[in-house]
Amino acid sequence: MQKEIIEHNLNLNRRKFLSRLSLGIGSFALGSLLVPDLFSSPDEETLMSGLPHFAPKAKRIIYLFQNGAPSQLDLFDYKPMLQKMHGEDLPASVRMGQRLTGMTADQKRFPMAGTSMNFKQYGPAGAWIADVLPYTAGIADELCFVRSMYTEAINHDPALTFFQTGAQVGNRPSMGAWLSYGLGSENKNLPAFCVLLSRGAGNGQGVYSKLWTNGFLDSVHQGVQFSSGENPVLYLADPDGMNKTDRRAMLDKIGELNEISYKDFGDPEISTKIQQYEMAYRMQTAVPEITDMSKEPESIIKMYGPECLIPGTYAANCLLARKLSENGVRFVQLYHQGWDGHANLPEELKGQCKDTDQASAALVTDLKQRGLLDETLVIWGGEFGRTNYCQGELTRDNYGRDHHPRCFTIWMAGGGIKPGFVYGETDEFGYNIAKDPVHVHDFQATVLNLMGLNHEQLIFKHLGRRYRLTDVSGKVIQNIIA
Repeated sequence: MQKEIIEHNLNLNRRKFLSRLSLGIGSFALGSLLVPDLFSSPDEETLMSGLPHFAPKAKRIIYLFQNGAPSQLDLFDYKPMLQKMHGEDLPASVRMGQRLTGMTADQKRFPMAGTSMNFKQYGPAGAWIADVLPYTAGIADELCFVRSMYTEAINHDPALTFFQTGAQVGNRPSMGAWLSYGLGSENKNLPAFCVLLSRGAGNGQGVYSKLWTNGFLDSVHQGVQFSSGENPVLYLADPDGMNKTDRRAMLDKIGELNEISYKDFGDPEISTKIQQYEMAYRMQTAVPEITDMSKEPESIIKMYGPECLIPGTYAANCLLARKLSENGVRFVQLYHQGWDGHANLPEELKGQCKDTDQASAALVTDLKQRGLLDETLVIWGGEFGRTNYCQGELTRDNYGRDHHPRCFTIWMAGGGIKPGFVYGETDEFGYNIAKDPVHVHDFQATVLNLMGLNHEQLIFKHLGRRYRLTDVSGKVIQNIIA
């Protein structure tokens, strides 16, 4: 109790001290830190002065994250050499003693595995696409394939965290939180950052709330997770016996109490809490309308597939992502689990592709026919790639692949990205990058650039250090920007 009294008195003394500064210009700077929109007009959308830094090519992002790492060698990066040398050991000169996971480090042999999928080339750039992705092949003219992605992380959790937050450890703001912090929301009735989860039949890896955390940014920037249950956003509905009038009166009283606390302690999180209560109140009307699929025409249901009417499926989340984005949500993040193909990869891969291929392509097509693709950046990809050698027993039609951070493929569409384009190359074994490497921080810098943000200027000072999504590196890949 004595400690609490001392801390309270310190806060009061600090408040008296700061109040004496109110005649000086320093109070304006201090006030803008405590309440970011203190001196902003009611219609101002950005939470940082001077943002965006330049005219954006994209207004919104839908990120289709394929959690578990899809095999690029069985989907997008066809290698005739692996077909020819199937079963032979990977030459040591190619592997170069590179880091391995604990799952294959003790293997005596590293037999190369040619794919059991059939490939064809599509689009003006002749992009290789496997036959298990027929719908994706159908929109090849819209896609930009980056085949030279790489990362330092070799295990799922740090690699996934690295893609989302720019660091392999937790407690850093996620990409969606950074965009919310920098650009704010387009719709005051919906969050700037929403998260949707689904799971396929394949071997899954966990996803955790740290992937959509606000980190050290104000908690108003944290991603809002939608569920597949009766209530898409938990605790949003009024409890039994409470009507809208009662809810409004309760929030007004809570707001008054929070204002008193804010005056006493000056904690910005108190102001954030007030904003979150008000956002939740407005979402009570907006969310049920957006999550209602009954008004979608039959042509849209057919385009996404019948599973889009089953909440929580990948198809349903793709359709919901379009609806959220269409209504001004700045960043929609989907996570689809089940891509961790250490064994029985061909069969698991076919199942995952069946779950995701049609809906992924439908999302791009749907956005385009609504005139939204030019301003919406769609991203598809996982946290790293898969090895060209087999983990465990190898046959022509059954094999597994271990984690491979050295090179992998993602695709992007819309939002200022070159359509029908292939960037980067891997060597003939599909093991190392041969041309135009793209690091995770390069990818993040490019995404921010498309949103009108200079990744070196989107910063936040925390514990004496200036942080950014790209940490201390990253360069914009200008060649993939239209």
